[in-house]
Amino acid sequence: MKHSLFVKTVLLLNVVCFFPLSAQDYAGATATMEPIMLVDRPTAGMLKRGGYVAGMNLYERGGVLFNISVGVWAPFMFGISYGGTSMIGEQKVDMNPLPGVNVKLRIINESVELPAIVLGFDSQGRGPYYDGIDRYSIKSPGMYAVASKNYTFMGNLSFHGGANISLERGDGDKDLNFFGGIEKSVGSSASLMLEYDPGINDNHGQALGRFRGRGYLNVGVRWSLTAGWVLGVNFKDPFQNQSNTSFGTRTLQLDYTGVF
Repeated sequence: MKHSLFVKTVLLLNVVCFFPLSAQDYAGATATMEPIMLVDRPTAGMLKRGGYVAGMNLYERGGVLFNISVGVWAPFMFGISYGGTSMIGEQKVDMNPLPGVNVKLRIINESVELPAIVLGFDSQGRGPYYDGIDRYSIKSPGMYAVASKNYTFMGNLSFHGGANISLERGDGDKDLNFFGGIEKSVGSSASLMLEYDPGINDNHGQALGRFRGRGYLNVGVRWSLTAGWVLGVNFKDPFQNQSNTSFGTRTLQLDYTGVF
């Protein structure tokens, strides 16, 4: 059943990735669009009505995560994702137990005085899934609220901060968590991202055997390659919060952004 759903998801992504742009050329997307994600955590950025992002993330242990998000109308968007580990390599493929679902509702638009504020839900964690404690290596955000504020400073400079309660609680840690980050455009086709998640919901119970309670510092770079295509390189966890890493984690992602 899981493999059938995976095949359908891959087919959907292939269709979307080659769907022609009908209303807008997204060249230079990294510098002209507000980000909807930093590295692992959401922002208050939204897709416009009819806009979509489809892509894949390559991570440790031969993992691949496919995803697609769609702007339904100005204040609301949703997405799905699915993947697994050992999809690259010679080991048996181990698919995630369930597809991930994310929804975002913007309740306050950004103004001169106020940041944009979004309420959302995202069940997709990052990295391999651990069956024994029913969680991903990086817990999914779960239910969250996040605020974002943009400024003009040698291009675009944005600040993001929020709080979340993950539904991945098999390790016994149910705490409220917080996160924050910044994004800075570099020229017209690149941007730098920095985020920090203190991992307050990742330092008790069974989590202590695998995670050291140091939090997660993540750095990302995004390049707009050509119309619609964006390449991302991420360097995650240099503090080695995860006990099985010796030099952090490197991941790659490739996204295609367009309009139906």
